[in-house]
Formats: sequence, C-alpha cells, structure tokens
Amino acid sequence: MSGLQKEHWGKNGAGEDIYLYTLRNTSGVTAQITTFGGRLVGLKAPDRQGHMADIVLGFDDLAGYLGSNPYFGALVGRYANRIAKGEFSLNGKQYSLVCNSGENALHGGLRGFDKVVWQAAEETSGGVPSLNLHYFSAAGEEGYPGTLDVHVRYTLTPDNELRIDYRATTDSHTVLNLTNHSYFDLSGVGSGKIVDCVVTINANHFTPVNSHLIPTGELRPVAGTPFDFRQPWVIGSRIDDGGDQLKYGAGYDHNFVLNRNGNELSIAARAVDPYSGRVLEVLTTQPGMQFYTGNHLDGSVRGKGCTYGPRTGMCFETQHFPDSPNHPEFPSTELKAGGEYKAVTVFRLGTE
Repeated sequence: MSGLQKEHWGKNGAGEDIYLYTLRNTSGVTAQITTFGGRLVGLKAPDRQGHMADIVLGFDDLAGYLGSNPYFGALVGRYANRIAKGEFSLNGKQYSLVCNSGENALHGGLRGFDKVVWQAAEETSGGVPSLNLHYFSAAGEEGYPGTLDVHVRYTLTPDNELRIDYRATTDSHTVLNLTNHSYFDLSGVGSGKIVDCVVTINANHFTPVNSHLIPTGELRPVAGTPFDFRQPWVIGSRIDDGGDQLKYGAGYDHNFVLNRNGNELSIAARAVDPYSGRVLEVLTTQPGMQFYTGNHLDGSVRGKGCTYGPRTGMCFETQHFPDSPNHPEFPSTELKAGGEYKAVTVFRLGTE
C-alpha cells in the first residue's frame, strides 16, 4: 500500500525539530527524506529476486548527518559543485563567497542548503505521495546576492521512480545551481562493489578540469578517452588508466555535457549492478551531470553498519556546469528578479 509517514527524528544544535518522512509505493519501494538538508537518507528497492535493500549511503540516525559527512543524500545549493576562488562578477559587481574547499567555494559554502532545516508539507495526488520542501535563503547568505525562495518536491511514483522537482524565485539578480548528492550502491549499502557496475552516460563531451578540479573551459570529446560511456562500460575497467584528468579526481569526478533535446526530460545515465540485477536510470532537464565515484571517501566515516572507504558509492549529480559564473561560454546559471528556476531529475529503479 502506498503512502507517506512522518516521524520526529530529533533536533539540531540550535534546538530546531527535525522530521523524517517515508514515502512508499505499491511495489514496496520506500524513500526516506529528512527535513535536515532535504536529504534522501534511505532508498529501498528490490533486486532481481525481489529482495529489498537500501541503496543509498548514509546513517541510521540524525546524529551522523549533523556531524561532518560528504553531503550524503543532500539537497545542494545555492551553487552545487565548485566556484573558483569563491569569486564571480554579476552586472559589473564582484562577489566573494565563503571558501570551504581549499581556495574554492564548494556546494554552497560552510552552511549550504545541506545543513539548513527545510519546511515540509505532505501531498497526495491520485494516490501518489509527494513531499514538498521549502527554504527561504536570505540575501547575502554565504555571500550570494538576492533573496531566494526555493521549493523542492520529492515524489515516489508507482513506476518506481523517485522524481525531484526544483523551483526557485529571487528578488534580485543572482546565480543558482541545485542538485541532489546521493551516493548509490546498487548491490546494497556496504557491498563496496560499485566499480563492477556497468554505466552508460549520454554525453559526447565532458568538461576537463585543472588540478583544483575547476573546469578549464574546454568541452572535450569523450571519444578515445576513459570518459567515453556512450556505450556501457564497467566503471573499474578504466578508472585507473592514468592521464591528468583521472589523477586530478583520483578517479571519476567530472561534469559530463549531456546530450539532450532542448529542456525536455532526457536520459542522462544508466547503471547496472551485475550482482543484484538492480538498474538505476537517471533522467533530467539539466545540461550537465557530475559523475563521481566516491574516490575521496577515506574510511573515516561509518554509517548503516559499515565503513565508507574509497569508491563505495557513486553519484549522479544532475546540474549546470561547475564554475559557470566564471565561464560565459557555459550554459548560464543566472536567475533574474521575476524569473523562475525550474529543473527536474528522475531516478528510475528497475532490474534485469
């Protein structure tokens, strides 16, 4: 039976109440989202034998998310990915952001959307449950201009799709780039087998980076490189092939320029786990996707009964390109007063 359940999950350091919502469809698939950071903290899906397992990395309780962690399941903003030296100009004015990744700003700064408490409202349409999250970001938060009114809706469909709808408005010219930062292990959390997954990425180009993981501005063809996933490839087959790009990221940690039909919802990636038979398809309206193979998980974080070492989770972060405010040749991330930001991403679950 489908539905939506709410429970009190605890409080943060400021004493704010945090809630956990569980969405369930008629197939028994469940998605759990917390109002702390709008995080996807659990996603249970069947394997080819019908056995259920949680396939997103994270923690069993709120305490883990309140501590230091690599954005497990988080809604990321105001700007997902990196902005070089935390600086950009807009309408002739220079802005300086909080730098929280060496000399760069990463994923919204020290207190990005992953660390705030979102307001939640439940919704059911045609028997399909949704969770609507809302956050109002004040002008100047983490250095970004303009107030931002952000709405994110999670919907679990009868077709085993977890749909994420993003919408935002502002009162002043600003930049915006939102994503979800879930780490997937299709064999079930703790298997450590993501390098054996077979991945396809619908992209003819990627954006190469420098040693600080900032795009050079080039759109480089994937043909003839380890970044060519236009046909299915095992992740681990070329991840250590050498070359500057894989060395800079210690594996895959790069934005792919997605092939798409205008702003329509289009296939971005497909991942198949050979052990469980689970399939994850990623669809989006966004122009890019950061494919990250968890290279910097170092074993210092433990959750859901296991330790997260290198390459124990993979991310498909649908997004605009990193550092776009400093690259006018990239698709624009500017949002003007009176305009509306809209984006959709779908994680479609299946088996084979």
